[in-house]
Amino acid sequence: MRLDILNRGYSRGTKVLFGVVRLFSGQPLPDAAKIVFYRPDFYGEHAKTFTQQAMRGPSAWSVADRELMAAYVSKVNECTFCIGAHTATAAQASGDESRVAAVLNDLDSAPVEEPLRATLRVLGRLTRSGSVDADAMRRALDAGATPDQLTDALAVAAAFNTTNRLADAFGFEILDPKGFAAGAKYLLKRGYGGRSAAGTAD
Repeated sequence: MRLDILNRGYSRGTKVLFGVVRLFSGQPLPDAAKIVFYRPDFYGEHAKTFTQQAMRGPSAWSVADRELMAAYVSKVNECTFCIGAHTATAAQASGDESRVAAVLNDLDSAPVEEPLRATLRVLGRLTRSGSVDADAMRRALDAGATPDQLTDALAVAAAFNTTNRLADAFGFEILDPKGFAAGAKYLLKRGYGGRSAAGTAD
């Protein structure tokens, strides 16, 4: 059930901002963006800072890889909104929609590098069970992932296990393909903190 707070729980100035975004983009602001304006001192500002660092901060993983991780975690959680949003963003970032689809359809046979495959397995296991043991981490290291890469991937998983639950609890509106594509373009240009992300996308 969609909570009405996503429609009305904002100041007059914030509502004006939403209208300006819609005027210039031709699309309404997605609920994932709206929610950071609701009680920003409690959730929004912290979430923007953490997610921006996880998804656009310095990392050996590319932006496309991290967006693929977000889509994969969302698929494990069966979060319809976030699957659509981050499948579109990963596809735009990589320029390879079929590769993204292959990972979400069958990770074992998907055409990805072994360090990434092993890391996605760790994220999948963590998302399903809420824990991951040393053996799983060791297999990822043996496959070529570095400790820093695993740390960065776990940050992505933390961000999207939170966002997935918010999307389902608040009943985020599911966009059409055009809406998801517009949101993906925005995320690749501006990032998760609302500032320019030029130079970070692949």
